[in-house]
Amino acid sequence: MKTDVQIREDVLDELMWEPMLRPSEIGVAVKDGIVTLSGYVNDYSKKLAAEKAVKRVKGVKAVAEDIQVRLPFEMQKDDEQIAGEVVNALKWNTNIPDEKISVKVDNGWVTLEGELEWQYQRDAALNAVRDLVGINGVINLLKLKPVLSASIVKSNIRKALERNADLEADKITIDASDSTVTINGKVHSWSEKSEAERAIWATPGVAKVINHLEING
Repeated sequence: MKTDVQIREDVLDELMWEPMLRPSEIGVAVKDGIVTLSGYVNDYSKKLAAEKAVKRVKGVKAVAEDIQVRLPFEMQKDDEQIAGEVVNALKWNTNIPDEKISVKVDNGWVTLEGELEWQYQRDAALNAVRDLVGINGVINLLKLKPVLSASIVKSNIRKALERNADLEADKITIDASDSTVTINGKVHSWSEKSEAERAIWATPGVAKVINHLEING
C-alpha cells in the first residue's frame, strides 16, 4: 500500500504531465489517501483537467477539490454573454435535444436543468459548455427519465460489466431499484471505479448511480 508521501509524489508527477497545467498553479496535500487540490487557475477546463489527472493515480481514494477560477480581465464576460454562448453551444450539437434544456447563468456559473432520456445526452451537454471561455463553473442538474424496468436494467448492466476487460465483474454487486443503480464491491484503482460507473451510465434506463465501490489499496 502506498504512503501519503508516495501518493503525493505520484500526483505531482501526473499533474506535471498534464499539458494544460503549470506546476505552480496547483497545491497538493494528501491524508489517508484523500487528495486535496488547491490554488488558482485562469480557466475552468484546467480545474477539470487537474481533478481528472489526480483520479488516474493509483492509491487515490478520494479528491477534495478547492481550486478557484480567476479569469484575466480580457476573458471576463457578463452573464448575458455567457448565456448566449451556452445556448448556441447546445443548439449546434446534434447529440443534444437543446429544447429540453433550460440555462441559467449567475456570476459566471452555468446551471443546466431539464429531463433527458440518455446519459450520453447529459454528458454531451456538459462537454459542450464546460470548455467555453469566461465561465467559472457548471452545475449539471439535468435528470434522466427512466425507460426500462429495474430487472432489465440490472441484467443489461451485468452483461456490460462482464464484457469489460478492465473490470472483474464477479467482484461487483448490483442493486437496481426503479431507475437507481447501486454498486458495491472492490476494485484496484480509481480508474476502474470510474469505468464501472461509466458502463452503468451507458445502460438505457439508468437515471441515478450510487457508486459504493471501494478501492483496494
